Formats: sequence, structure tokens, C-alpha cells
Amino acid sequence: MNRRRRIHRTVAVLSLLASSVAYVAVPTAAQEAPSPPVAPGDPYVLAHYYIWFDPTSWNRAKVDFPLLGRYSSDEESVMRRHVELAQSAGVDGFIVSWKSGEVLDSRLEQLIEIAEELDFKLSITYQGLDFNRDPLPIARIESDLEVFVERYADSPVFDMFGKPLVVITGTWEMTQGEVQRITSGRSEDVFILASEKNVEDYERMADYVDGNLYYWSSVNPETNTNHVTKLAAMGAAVRADGGIWIAPAAPGFDARELGGTTVVGRRDGATLREEWQAALDSLPDAIGVISWNEFSENTHIEPSIEFGSASLEVLAGLTGAPNPIVIDFDSSAPEGPPDAIPVRFIAIGIFIAVIVGSTVLVARRRNDDDAPAHHLRDLPHRVGDDPNTPEML
Repeated sequence: MNRRRRIHRTVAVLSLLASSVAYVAVPTAAQEAPSPPVAPGDPYVLAHYYIWFDPTSWNRAKVDFPLLGRYSSDEESVMRRHVELAQSAGVDGFIVSWKSGEVLDSRLEQLIEIAEELDFKLSITYQGLDFNRDPLPIARIESDLEVFVERYADSPVFDMFGKPLVVITGTWEMTQGEVQRITSGRSEDVFILASEKNVEDYERMADYVDGNLYYWSSVNPETNTNHVTKLAAMGAAVRADGGIWIAPAAPGFDARELGGTTVVGRRDGATLREEWQAALDSLPDAIGVISWNEFSENTHIEPSIEFGSASLEVLAGLTGAPNPIVIDFDSSAPEGPPDAIPVRFIAIGIFIAVIVGSTVLVARRRNDDDAPAHHLRDLPHRVGDDPNTPEML
């Protein structure tokens, strides 16, 4: 583990402990897992991150919800918790889905400020396709890249590979000429990656881009016998061209609420572990974890009502980071499925036990030592003080 990773994780753990008002950390068996596999070249660990959430977003195509509640991406406290939790699991940065506009620009600026403060890295996936999955006008993409370079690219949070990194999504729908137009004249300011899905299509674009990120969220490593060899071939093709290669790893997939039929079960973490190893074997510059908070396709590792913090714990085991269970007492969160209820009851029981135990201890000390009653004010947390309640968000 290199110095960069150690520093990030130390800062992450201290930050998480300092802001753990709404969370309880509980040791788990995953802490006793064997040592994580060694990454060739120690690639960055990045998680795809989405800043498009409004309160109404949770009413569409969602079957699971964050433990933080149905948040808006405008909420600074939510972004901060996301960064702290990601760091605590060994994530070096987010790959932020963005295109320029009043709302997303404001949210990106807020995230940059938090990332600068917490020494967290960022890169960009530019949303190159519209709602109908057609490419945006090339002039629009060029204009938005200029906005990024002029407003944001100088921030140190974008310095991972020597220059900021932007992935153009949907290059498979573009011509070579269109991609060349997007990337031409920008090599001094930013690395621009394609998002192709196979070697042949990447090689079609290789002369005009600085590498490739593959967003493969729906692969089932249990049934796809070509998964490992395909990633290895793509990694070899990108490296042969001198490009940056970002390999995918996801904990599972279920987009039936979006009209799909493919379901990839999480298998108690086995899916993420197998996809992680396949990504490592392709010798990437970074592993792109799919995803932090894509709740429509159910690839999220953000702690949620249905899955708890299980996927985050698995990821922590793979990166070698400390491994807390993170439980939120947000009263505004939607009720979870029946199998999620016992976990919350257990957490609440632990919390109540801590409070009762502290109260008994204070009372005993008061009786024995005539200690003043104001020691009760030193208790670290009360349920009514939860900063995640709607009144305080």
C-alpha cells in the first residue's frame, strides 16, 4: 500500500469518527477476512457518483433507498457523509457524472469544496448522450468541456494522473470525426477517455482519445465465461496504445424497474469480489466501482435499507481499509423490507444499551462519589439530536 493510500485512509477514518453523530460503528466478522489481493501498480479505487438526485427522484424506478434517507444532491451534509464513508472503505475518489447546467454546476462546485477539504480525488464522466440515448450536439459537448477547464480543472482534486480526467460517455454512438472534434486541441488541459465496450471499438477511437473506461454494470461473473478474458484484452489494447485504462467492478445489478430483465445477485459479496479480481487482473490504472449511488440499477454500495453496509464492508476488505458497519437513525427514511427491520432493531438496541449503561454508570458514581448530576450532559448523542432529521437537513 503506497503512501498516498495510507494518508487518505488515515484522514478518512479520523473524519468519519469526528462526524459520527448519526452513525454507530460496530465491528464485524469481515475485519477478520484474509489480506486483500495486491493490485498491480496499486491502481486508484474510484466509485461512480451521481449528483442528479432530488427528493422526487426516489419516486421513480427505485426499490431500495439510502440509510441517509431520500436525499437531494444539493445537501452539503449528504455529500460530506458520502465522501467520508467512501474514504473509510478505501475509495480514493469519485467519478462524477456531469454536464454543465445551473443545477449540476452548483452541485459539482460544492463537491469540489468538500473534496478539497478532505483530500479526496475527483474525475468526470461527461454525459454525452441525451434522454433518448442519442449523442448530444458536438458543439454542446465542446462548450461544456470549456466550462470544465476554465472553472474547475485547476482544483487539486482532479490531479491523479498529472492532468484532470474526463470520460465521454456514449462514444460508441459517435463517429471518429465527432470524437476527434471533441478532443482536438485539449491535450494540454485534460485527459479525455472513450467509453467503448470492446477492443475493436476502442481501437477505432484510439488515435483520438487518451484511454478508455468500461462501464460494465450488468455482467454476471458467475455465468459469463468471457468476463475475465474480455477485460484483460481491453486492458492490453489500451496499454498498448499508451492510454489510461479504468476497469469495472460492481456488487450486483437489477434494472427491472427500468424495463430490463437482467438480474445479477450480490451473493453475499461474491459478485463484487470476483469482479474486483477480474479488474485487477486486467492491470488497470484505476478500478471504477459501479457504483456509489446508482439506485435505479441497484449497483449502489452506499449503505441502504435493503443491503445495509454489506457491499461497503466487502470493498473495505478488498482495499485493506478499516471496516465499520454504518447505521443511520434517520426517522425520515422510508420503511425497509421485512428482512431489513431486524438490523435496525439490533442497532437501536445497541444504542439504547449504551445510553442505559452510561446512565447507570453516572448514577453509580453519583451515589459513591457524590458526583454532580450535570455529568449527564456529557453523553455523546441523543436520538433527538440526530442531524439527519428533516428539520436539520
